[in-house]
Amino acid sequence: MMPLKDILHGIPVQQVVGNLNVSIDQLGFDSRKAGANSLFVAIRGVHTDGHRYISDVIAQGAIAVLCETLPESTSDEVTYIQVADTAFALGVSAANYYGNPSRKLKLVGVTGTNGKTTVATLLYKLFRELGYEAGLLSTVENRVGDRVLAATHTTPDPVALNALMHEMVDGGCDYCFMEVSSHAVAQQRIAGLNFAGGIFTNITHDHLDFHGTFDAYIKAKKTFFDGLDRYAFALTNADDKNGQVMLQNTFAHKRAYGLTHMADFKAKVIESHFDGMLLQLDGHEVWVKLVGGFNAYNILAVYGAAILLEQETVKVLTALSNLSGAEGRFDITISKTGVIGIVDYAHTPDAVKNVLETIRGLRKNGEQIITVLGCGGDRDKTKRPEMAAVAVGQSDKLIITSDNPRTEDPLQIIREMEAGISEKDRRSVFSIADRKEAIRAACHLAQPGDIVLVAGKGHEKYQEINGIRHEFDDKAVLANAFNEQ
Repeated sequence: MMPLKDILHGIPVQQVVGNLNVSIDQLGFDSRKAGANSLFVAIRGVHTDGHRYISDVIAQGAIAVLCETLPESTSDEVTYIQVADTAFALGVSAANYYGNPSRKLKLVGVTGTNGKTTVATLLYKLFRELGYEAGLLSTVENRVGDRVLAATHTTPDPVALNALMHEMVDGGCDYCFMEVSSHAVAQQRIAGLNFAGGIFTNITHDHLDFHGTFDAYIKAKKTFFDGLDRYAFALTNADDKNGQVMLQNTFAHKRAYGLTHMADFKAKVIESHFDGMLLQLDGHEVWVKLVGGFNAYNILAVYGAAILLEQETVKVLTALSNLSGAEGRFDITISKTGVIGIVDYAHTPDAVKNVLETIRGLRKNGEQIITVLGCGGDRDKTKRPEMAAVAVGQSDKLIITSDNPRTEDPLQIIREMEAGISEKDRRSVFSIADRKEAIRAACHLAQPGDIVLVAGKGHEKYQEINGIRHEFDDKAVLANAFNEQ
């Protein structure tokens, strides 16, 4: 229970109708969950407008409403607060309601197209290895100390986000590491949070269905850094052409990491194998269990952040050598006949390119690379032909299949992917709409020593078709197909 006036602290209010001294028992933006003595925040969403349900939530017992437009008729028993931006107000009010937990933790946000999950997960594991209690908010899972909670979004809504961080504070966590998606920034899901630092991994083609243009996508990422204060750090990838753009207007301490350009934190890949790589990291040699140049960047970002969080270099390097990556990221399974299977979340052109270039660099004797790849439905269509073109150019054989078709026709998605394949490359391409059969076909085509890459879904344990999530695990399907060999 909290006084309404305290929940509204820090929110620019345009008009109040009613009493601000009432006590609130519940805060939310989902009209179906509004209960007695609740504050309902009317959000204008992509698919619906919360303002349409104000009368419904009042009937359910809501005693206060945050809105951008006051309803035509009001109740004397309800307090109405008009603001310019209810999405921003939801973030700030949720933070206030849960006691501003981000100010009681060292909260580090990770943003970028690729690598967010790996960097956030490695930071969580690293600080646990260093002896701290920590929380994790990621695409794969949320963690409060040892406790694992299912993740439904890359970045949760503001109410869930602050509730989780409140649990972390109660659980004695010192740090929280979270992925910050461009959607979350644009939708004000991180409003009201206090970050100790921000990390930029990279930016490539993705989410244009939501942002409209690449410039708008870049701006969303940059807005996160613009909001950091002078007590925070902003760590960017010096080798990404937009890396410095992220730091242009931030008040935070600016630092950079990179493999090729001048940077505060530097690394070089000395050796690379399927079971790990040897890095020279700021003058120290360290063996890590992750593979590929893209993971060298991830490790370097983690190392740089740890140093900026005032951890000891030798302890950080020692702990890094013990860490494994996130589930579904270059996740290796080897068949009894010696075929190497790799499950990876790569679902952008750049991510597909990175993982395939890594595989090509690791193979010793020209073994076949057989790639299984699909594209998600109801998402950015422009990347479909580009992803197929990248995959066929780096693979010996390519099988185009379904990912999560959602409400789209899988065959139409496949046709749009096929548009990116030239006539000369079509001989090495197969199209199999059934994802399970596509994975099985790839395994049957493989000879001992060959590499089968199953890309796109990674850690996901479902396939979404027409609004229904069916049980589906790429790694399990791959293992079963290997057993059939």
